[in-house]
Formats: sequence, structure tokens, C-alpha cells
Amino acid sequence: MAERHELRIPARYNGPPDSGHGGYVSGRFAALAAPHQGATVTVTLTEPTPLDEPLTFTSGPRRSTVTHGTRLIATVAPGRAPVDPPPSVDPATARAAADRFAGHAGHPFPTCFACGHGRPARDGLALAPGPVDGVPDTVATPWTPAAEGIADGFPVPDELVWSALDCPGGWADDPLARPRLLSRMTAVVRRAPRAGEPCVVVARRGALSGRLLRVDSALYDATEQLLASATATWTALADSGTHVSNSPGKDTA
Repeated sequence: MAERHELRIPARYNGPPDSGHGGYVSGRFAALAAPHQGATVTVTLTEPTPLDEPLTFTSGPRRSTVTHGTRLIATVAPGRAPVDPPPSVDPATARAAADRFAGHAGHPFPTCFACGHGRPARDGLALAPGPVDGVPDTVATPWTPAAEGIADGFPVPDELVWSALDCPGGWADDPLARPRLLSRMTAVVRRAPRAGEPCVVVARRGALSGRLLRVDSALYDATEQLLASATATWTALADSGTHVSNSPGKDTA
């Protein structure tokens, strides 16, 4: 029997100004689907997720769905764990890469929850994924997790890990030349980092097919132990700058 849950995405968890951050909402939807689809799931975002609006999660035997009224926002289906995460870099290398973050000079979504720097201090992740010197198609950024109501030393929610794994993938390409939005993501969290624990996020550009870009990302602790990894598909916005659907194609799961 299908289970239904109502949820809302608070406005602070935006990617573009008026819709949910792809990694954050995917993490939220994955957590709801885990009892039905298993611990490793693939979230496909078919429409931008509205903020501060009622959403309905409905479980299913093969896939679960998230809707806003009659609109299908996302599907969640069993997924395959990432098998080839980008290699780790040490914290000093990540800091040097962050100094080269292109978003300091221009940003398609400057108030993005994860990689925007046009937000009040400590109101987002403030990731700065910049190119890793000598490693093609790869970006890295330091990240020290923090979460409201969670004291240092306690694990942060998985949806924050999904958020941190998301945006660096977009900067592994050139979002200033052609902005993209997350459309599909599979993530595995081996161990959620603790609030206040220094970490590094690494992302690597993969295959490009038309408007679709595949990326891989990984989260490491300061000793370069793998904490989480993800594979994702990003879809380029239409040339007009408008965006109707995130979908990377028909979801057959």
C-alpha cells in the first residue's frame, strides 16, 4: 500500500532564486524513499522544486514520486552506487583550488544555498569549487560542515552531504558559459561528517551528450578517507535562458 507524506522545502534551501537546491531536495526525497526503494536511490528531478509550497511524496513498489498539485516534481528509484569517485586531494590543494573559483568573478545563481556567495554569512555552505592544478576537468573545495541546532562533533543531516556533492559538479564544466541545473543524482553517504569537521569536496567532469553532462563527485575527510560519493547528470538551460523542465529524459525505473 502506498504511503504519502507531506513536506515543504524552506525558502533558504534554494538553488536558482525561486526553486529548490537540486542536491538538497534530492537528499530529502532520497531519505523518504529509502524504506521503499532501498538505501541507494537515484533521484530524477523533472521540474524545478517550488519553495515553501506543499509537496506530496507517494511511495510505490518500483519508484516513488514527489508532486506539487498535479505536477510531477521528482521520481525516486533504486540506484547503483557510484563506482569511480574522483580521487582525493589534500586540504592545502583544495584551498588553493578554491582561490581560483570562477564564481568569485561571476555566478549564474549567486544566492545558491551551496555555492552562492551572495548570501548572509553562515547562511549557506559557501562552497568555492575551483580547478585543481595539474588535474584536468577536476575541481575541489574545502568544506567544514555546520547545521542549525547541531553542535560540533555531531553528524550533519544527509541532505547537507547531498548538497555539498551537488554544486561542485556543475563547476567542473563552465556554468558561466552555459548554466546547467541538476537533473539526476545518485549518492551514497558512507559516513556523514560531523559539524565542525574539515572536509574536502572533489568533482570531475564526465561525458557530454547534447545538453546533458555527467559528473562524479566525492567527499573526503582531512585524512583523505572517502565519506560520500555521487554521480549526477546536469542539463543545460535552453539558449533563451528560460527553463521548463530539468528532466534528462524519460524515467523508465
